[in-house]
Amino acid sequence: MKNVWLKKIATIVILILLPCEIFAQQADINEVGKQMAIMLQNSHFARLPFSAELSQRFLDNYLKSLDAQRLYLMQQDVDALNIKYGGQLHSLLLNENFMSAATEIYAIYVKRVGERVGLILKDLEESEFDFSVNESATISRKKVAWIKNEIEAQEVWRLQIKKEVLDDLLCRDFNTRLPNGNAKLDAKDVKSSSKDKVALHYQRKLKEVEKVDSEQIASFFLSAIAHSYDPHTDYLNFQEVNRFNDSMKNQLVGIGAYLHLEKDGAVKIKGLVVGGPADRGGILQPNDRIIAVDTLNTGKSEDMVNVKTMELEKVINLIQGEDGSAVALKIEQAVGFSGEAKLIVIQRAKVERKDQQATGQVITINIENAPIKRLGVITLPTFYSDFEDEKTRCSNDVEKILTRLMSEKIDGLVLDLRDNPGGSLEEVCRMTGLFIGSGPVAQVKNTLGQIQVKNSPNKKPIYIGPMVVMTNEGSASASEILAGALQDFNRAVIVGESSTFGKGTVQQQMEIGRMLPYFASRDQAGSLK
Repeated sequence: MKNVWLKKIATIVILILLPCEIFAQQADINEVGKQMAIMLQNSHFARLPFSAELSQRFLDNYLKSLDAQRLYLMQQDVDALNIKYGGQLHSLLLNENFMSAATEIYAIYVKRVGERVGLILKDLEESEFDFSVNESATISRKKVAWIKNEIEAQEVWRLQIKKEVLDDLLCRDFNTRLPNGNAKLDAKDVKSSSKDKVALHYQRKLKEVEKVDSEQIASFFLSAIAHSYDPHTDYLNFQEVNRFNDSMKNQLVGIGAYLHLEKDGAVKIKGLVVGGPADRGGILQPNDRIIAVDTLNTGKSEDMVNVKTMELEKVINLIQGEDGSAVALKIEQAVGFSGEAKLIVIQRAKVERKDQQATGQVITINIENAPIKRLGVITLPTFYSDFEDEKTRCSNDVEKILTRLMSEKIDGLVLDLRDNPGGSLEEVCRMTGLFIGSGPVAQVKNTLGQIQVKNSPNKKPIYIGPMVVMTNEGSASASEILAGALQDFNRAVIVGESSTFGKGTVQQQMEIGRMLPYFASRDQAGSLK
């Protein structure tokens, strides 16, 4: 009897432990898609009904995300997919079976890219382009019809490649005319070099689309579903969630370097964050080129990932990592490059994006026959906030700057919101209170028509002097709310361009993992914004 009870207890213990094992696994992406579909139906302002019409929009958006310029897929592909999936994708989502469709569609796209790249490479090798012939290529094909047949495809791509070779030739010619430009090459060598550059671009394109895994395909598809509701609704995979949260905190964990993708596929160092790991190391310099990354710094050549054929976002993901961990980079140095790549190791750390933080200064205005005026200028690039740690808040930083400027006896204040894309709505309310005290700042209407008034938490204003707010067409969302509130309270004069960006929606980031069934795996489920 005792042994029987011990077996029962052991069974119970195993059952209790099972969920821990399940939770450690990655979430079922089909289940993630189903829950995201339910969340969109219940929570999105538009409350669009799931129907065959909406399903068609899902498919159109997915094809657009894969082939925006309509250069690879053909009309016959689109027609076949419309028949098979045009009215079915919403059902597949709710029935936890969307990945079969997403993968099949992506496979057709990869096949067409492979065919086109083969055609391109052959054309570049065999053709001698005559640029004296009066021909034209469509720069943007977003609104043209899909390619009808193979004959049309060959003609479209012949003109497309000819245009790209000409673009590169003109760029090279322009560079040679600069004071420090390179010496002119032989015309034949220049054309050959331009052909090689275009060929490399498309070889890189093919490798990129072939390397996409099922997780990335799911991300492409779910993003297309979300964008079907409005341009600002989106699916964020776990890496994008982390990047979004870091951007709101104005910090990231990495090496502190700004990267730029060159036309030939090289990743160039555009700049270094002052005081960041790369800057402190003193080896990596602006204009150096990264050619490979070893994310774990193992020192083994097989662990080096060639980034010359990789999208910039993926290169950034490789370089970023855990605080205190090391990453190895193989670089071609801009200065003193001997022809052999150099291997450097940088320890990752938290990097504050100081270029995105609020700053303040005092400007003295001295006009003849007029008293000297001292103007305080506060520049706010974004409305940043750390949702987990309230120490990082743009309203706190602006309040400190404002207090310092007032101690310096300013005669007026300029708040510069030009090119500020927005950010935290709560920070807008807090910051408005610095200038008006208590009062309503904005109203938010939800899908049920209920209106919530967002008030300033401040009882009294900190600054009551003359004030100007600067905006332009790049001032969006939170910037527009702050400028509008200060204008409505007759608290500030708004100056700048005739209009701002014009975005007035409020986004909420919702973790999809919380909506999954109790015993389901939740890791890396992502979020719906």
